[in-house]
Amino acid sequence: MSDTCGCGCGHDHDDHVHEEMEMETLTLTLDDDREMECGFRGGFAVDGIADKEYIALLPLEDETVLLYEYKENEDGIELLNIESDDDFEKVSNTFYDLFDDEDE
Repeated sequence: MSDTCGCGCGHDHDDHVHEEMEMETLTLTLDDDREMECGFRGGFAVDGIADKEYIALLPLEDETVLLYEYKENEDGIELLNIESDDDFEKVSNTFYDLFDDEDE
């Protein structure tokens, strides 16, 4: 049987199950009180940076990627700017390593 599922993966329907990864959304309130609807797929850790989690927010109205350190607390999620240029580079590289393959 050579009927593929139509996603371009080349697998037969009987042999392949797709895990559709629907992007969750959240509303980000900016410093000037404007709101921006963003998609996200969850947090990720970065090798070489201990005890921190990061999140990539993808504004729905354009193709930018916003990277933040995040912490979960009783009020929800707290987003923190990545202050160090070295840390930002590591976070950015990790994001592209993790998610670039997913989008191909």
